Amino acid sequence: MKERISVDNNEKNMISSRSASRGVAQAVEASDRVRCLTGIDGLDNILNGGIPKGNTTLVTGTCGTGKTSLGLEFILHGAEEEEVGIFITATETSEKLMESMIPYDFFRPKLLKEGKVEFLSLHELYKTAGISGPEIDSKGAASLIKAVVAAVKKRKAKRLVMDSVTSVCARLSTEDRIREFITGLSHALAKEGCTAILISEVPAGSDIYSPYGVEEAVVDGVVLLGNLERRGDLLRTLQVVKMRGATHSRAKYVLDLTSCGVLLAPLLKGGG
Repeated sequence: MKERISVDNNEKNMISSRSASRGVAQAVEASDRVRCLTGIDGLDNILNGGIPKGNTTLVTGTCGTGKTSLGLEFILHGAEEEEVGIFITATETSEKLMESMIPYDFFRPKLLKEGKVEFLSLHELYKTAGISGPEIDSKGAASLIKAVVAAVKKRKAKRLVMDSVTSVCARLSTEDRIREFITGLSHALAKEGCTAILISEVPAGSDIYSPYGVEEAVVDGVVLLGNLERRGDLLRTLQVVKMRGATHSRAKYVLDLTSCGVLLAPLLKGGG
């Protein structure tokens, strides 16, 4: 009996050792991934060096939480580092988005003139993909992926933001099509070495990451933005829920939009 217990303990120790080894190997692999600096110091620190290159990240939250601002800053900081960025917009005009960038201290108009930053209309991509009806079928989804990747290849873009992917998902209609589209787009962009942010919109007061419950499962990372009422003030918050290929904090941070860009600070516990 004592011999059996001894054997069992040895097996447990071996399993524990193997698990620890796997954990160390995963940590090393995560630290070895080449990173794409967002340019937002607080976020890059949370991610221990930025988003792993080639990852597709869902930036999700209710209205007014800073999703578009974070996406614009991600593109602009990349342009400063000679990385071409594409911002795909579903609702805002390129002129209005450019107006949103002017207040930033680090914005330089020549980045647009040099082609380092480009705005594309989602509706124009629909036309390129031959999508005209209200619903997008599997064939249309595949064509849309090709249209986006063609734009990335043409401009040799290394960063992409889609604002918002929710508008595409609404036309895809089914969970299977949404899953196929986001998975296909993520894989295709990764092959091009392009790091992407997909912006998702959720209703105020909800505790979900996406309207369809599919998006967050198939992307590489999820960054949740929110509103928190405290002592009569409405604070913006940021929390990294997941990021494949990176070890990161899952704490909630206060997000502030300033002329210097997105600033993050730890959220102090307590307070009413």
